[in-house]
Amino acid sequence: MAHIHYPRLTHIALHVQDIEACIRFYRDFCGMVETHRRDKPPQIIVWLAEPGRERDFIFVLMNGGEDLQLSEHDYRHFGFALPSRAAVDEIARRADAAGCLIWLPRDEPWPVGYYCGVKDPNGNYVEFSHGQPLGLPEE
Repeated sequence: MAHIHYPRLTHIALHVQDIEACIRFYRDFCGMVETHRRDKPPQIIVWLAEPGRERDFIFVLMNGGEDLQLSEHDYRHFGFALPSRAAVDEIARRADAAGCLIWLPRDEPWPVGYYCGVKDPNGNYVEFSHGQPLGLPEE
């Protein structure tokens, strides 16, 4: 019997207005690092990955996009796992100080867990959570 190959999610590509601000955001809040850059004016393309996952999953940022205007009831987001509730609280504190906190830390029933939400410089929502059955194991 033939082996069935399923597609594997490898990246998400985002057209952003301020690419350098987005790079700083994903570096500072998500711990992502730049792994590839192609400057071919007027196009700039940057690959960002979590350290150690450079060949697993990346964000591709491309300049020339427009800022998103998501409503407060729009819950589309990127999700990042954190190792503790305290780490979620720390991200929320930092985001509040930076003026980009959109969802205060909150508890939801399994499988959602404890999370907060932050807005990146382009208007994308990013969730930071602890206790979901994805990503990092619980403490």
